[in-house]
Amino acid sequence: MNIKRAKEEIKRTVQAYLQKDEFGNYKIPPVNQRPILLIGPPGIGKTAIMEQVARECEIGLVSYTITHHTRQSAIGLPFIEEKTFGGKEYHVTEYTMSEIIASVYEKIEQTGLKEGILFLDEINCVSETLAPTMLQFLQGKTFGNHKVPDGFIIVSAGNPPEYNRSVREFDIVTLDRVRKMEIEEDFSVFKEYGYRNGIHDAILSYLELKKENFYHIETTVDGKSFVTARGWEDLSRMLYLYEELGLPIDEELIFQYLQYKKTAKDFASYYELYKKYKTEYRINEILNGTEKIEAFTKLQEANFDEKLSVISLFLGKLTEMFKKVDFVDQFVNDLFEKLTEIKEQLLSEESVEKADTILLQYVQKKEEERVAKKKGGLLGKEAEKVALFVEKLLYDYVYRLKEKGILQKEEAMDVIRGEFQKEIEKRESIVEQAKEQLKIAFDFMEENFGQSQEMVIFLTELTANYYSMNYIREYGSEEYYRYHKDLLLSERKEELIREIRMAL
Repeated sequence: MNIKRAKEEIKRTVQAYLQKDEFGNYKIPPVNQRPILLIGPPGIGKTAIMEQVARECEIGLVSYTITHHTRQSAIGLPFIEEKTFGGKEYHVTEYTMSEIIASVYEKIEQTGLKEGILFLDEINCVSETLAPTMLQFLQGKTFGNHKVPDGFIIVSAGNPPEYNRSVREFDIVTLDRVRKMEIEEDFSVFKEYGYRNGIHDAILSYLELKKENFYHIETTVDGKSFVTARGWEDLSRMLYLYEELGLPIDEELIFQYLQYKKTAKDFASYYELYKKYKTEYRINEILNGTEKIEAFTKLQEANFDEKLSVISLFLGKLTEMFKKVDFVDQFVNDLFEKLTEIKEQLLSEESVEKADTILLQYVQKKEEERVAKKKGGLLGKEAEKVALFVEKLLYDYVYRLKEKGILQKEEAMDVIRGEFQKEIEKRESIVEQAKEQLKIAFDFMEENFGQSQEMVIFLTELTANYYSMNYIREYGSEEYYRYHKDLLLSERKEELIREIRMAL
């Protein structure tokens, strides 16, 4: 299965394992809740999906890379305890609490979340002295004398033997007590993730052309060479920052992330062409309306790779705009919800504080809630960013009320309504800008390609993109609906690409 399906299965497992009966007992007793064992190549996102599942299910998450542990830190340190059996006293070896189990209790104390996931990575690569402890853990959910608290589900992960010489095979007795999921790399899943999380459009465009270069691991006499999904994502972050700072991006930099010379060299060459296309076809200027749309003879006569690169450049810039719309939508909606709560407090007859005091206390409370959510791992980056912007604006409202000396609650609400209207108008402006850019992109495609295979690919990618479809569902697009009706979509895309390449 791919990583997306694995995430869905883990999420369903969490929902099932945490189901309780009318007496508050888990329907599947913790002792019978099989741990999940994910086996898959490195760098495909096993740890990332744990964070997503915990956040979406609103439960805690404790993560450990088990190879960083010794037997003592895993099971605790031994000490001698005196016990009485049959009227006689004996010295018995006991253990201090496992560092891992202690971390689970600390997470419960910090967040108040009594249910969660205990995730142990690289579980099949532990040292010889720790291996029996890991088998005991998977079979009995204990480290030393201490068991994992009820409500915490065990998920473990490891690499197949071909990726790591340190891998230890589990015996049948252990495997018969876990839910084993074998995961494979899948570019289509990475691409969907990439659109959602802003992977650099040069990377997505390149991999669309060279899917075979998405993932590569091999060991030769010259050493290990590898390219992973993690490498592409980390390279994406660095590309954005280097571009922002105006720093040179070359093969040496790329090789630090894509540690396979052939792929690093190939992508470096592609990236140079990609920048060239961006300048030659004036993508930014056309979308911003500072350059007129025109038919490029060079583009119409170009090879397929160049055409697809130009399409990707348009899609990348459009995605930036759609993400901006998505953010401002979340921001305005969240602000509206909070202002509704503020209004109730301001106009409450029981409230005796001044307007600015009520507002300040409200914002401080929301700030505390955000910090607690972040600490518990329940707040994604985008949600945190929205919350921070809303808090900043609400603090600005407090200062404005103070500056104007407004103490009366009705008068304060009038000021707040006026300020909120400004945010509505800003959103409308951004939505209109996105609408215009999408229209320009369709006009460019029509002018240069007509209703061709390239238009089909453009439509297909818009449909696959989380942010573009969010925008189109919410605000519509006459051009999208018209071309969508007239042209075939995703089921024909791969076939079209094969046909075009065979004709080159």
